[in-house]
Amino acid sequence: MNKGIGLLVIATILWAGNYICGRYLGLALPPTLLNTMRWAISTVILIGILSLNKKKLPVFSLWKEFIILGFTGIFAFSTLTYLALTNISASQAGMISAGIPIAILFFTPFILKERIGVKAWAGAVISIIGVFLLFQGRLEDGSSSNTFIGNIQVVLACLAWGLYTVLGKRYGNKADPLTLTAGAALFGTIFSAISSIGMVDVRSIHMTGTAWICLIYVSTFASVGAFLAWNVGVKMVGASKSAPYLNLLPVWTVVLGLLLLDEEMSWISGVGGTIAIMGAVLASVNGKVTPKNKLGADSSV
Repeated sequence: MNKGIGLLVIATILWAGNYICGRYLGLALPPTLLNTMRWAISTVILIGILSLNKKKLPVFSLWKEFIILGFTGIFAFSTLTYLALTNISASQAGMISAGIPIAILFFTPFILKERIGVKAWAGAVISIIGVFLLFQGRLEDGSSSNTFIGNIQVVLACLAWGLYTVLGKRYGNKADPLTLTAGAALFGTIFSAISSIGMVDVRSIHMTGTAWICLIYVSTFASVGAFLAWNVGVKMVGASKSAPYLNLLPVWTVVLGLLLLDEEMSWISGVGGTIAIMGAVLASVNGKVTPKNKLGADSSV
């Protein structure tokens, strides 16, 4: 159990590092090109892992599922996140990312046909209030319109990831998580590459030694490494007990942003972020969902 929890914590730290590296890479690469390069490398690694396990990627039989997952989770989520990190701090983006469990909660009844418990909805409302305070905190700091746009981009990224997660659960009976991730990465890379055509100015590329290290990190540790750590941890701890640990992501992002990027935070933003995280925790812990057809057992969100 302890080893499994350790892996879950490591996964959230690795994911938080993606926000930190995204700030560095925002000065080195356009967001669409960054996302293309990141997931192209990750795709090669994921397919390599499949080959080592003597598995093939069912590109033709599951092409619809891969396209949907690739667009929502790889292209939309990552591109919006990197776009946001050119406008706001990693700490701010990390705190707003506390809304990811809420986004998952929102899409669950529509896609998985499951009812959400009262406690989970109460947590969602609290978390949303926290996000509004985050927005207000940035406005009082005299932030520019670019900051507001960055906040909106993170919110949209949370919605994209929530949709990706719920759809991934729905498609879970068709393939294992590694196969779904590899297929999504492949098609997400294609979407990112297409979006870069005619949109990338070579003069905007400024790769330094630090930038190359960050690119390698987001392509390996923040993608493949975090995926493997999280999934092994979930197997050891259990899905329902693992979900709340996702709420550590914004905490680590804030900590790393303050330590590595010397970021500052207003007291309103701090309060808003804390409330958002607390609401997400409440929504995740013992937030029961019940199949509408009443044929299945309760499961935690």
